Amino acid sequence: MKVTKKRRLELLGSVWLFEQCSNKELGVLESAATEMELTAGKILTQQGEHGRHFVVIVEGEVEVTRDGTQIAMLGPGSFFGEMSLLDGKPRTATATTVAPTYVLMLTTDAFNEVLATMPSVDRKLLSVLASRLREFEERYL
Repeated sequence: MKVTKKRRLELLGSVWLFEQCSNKELGVLESAATEMELTAGKILTQQGEHGRHFVVIVEGEVEVTRDGTQIAMLGPGSFFGEMSLLDGKPRTATATTVAPTYVLMLTTDAFNEVLATMPSVDRKLLSVLASRLREFEERYL
């Protein structure tokens, strides 16, 4: 399966972390992402391990578990691992494909290369994170 560039851009543009990125910036992120076709039962992230990639589901289904308990089922358009792009901290959950699944994957190295070549992305990510923090404060504090 080959995903069109337009669809790849749509998928990345739907990620909250990239919501302020311009089409040009999304294009650079899209070029850095890799398409992967995975079989059912493939572990994409393991709880407690340091994150090294971010995943957007194009087709298929992924089960997310924490401490062995299912906390989510993710399908096309869903994404996970975005925080690992920023902090590289241990994963808070395990994500496993439950069906043949096609994804876009952005490694930490590829993401850091994007930031090095296009620093405007970095500033926009900070702005989005600040907005999310403000929303959180207004809602819960």
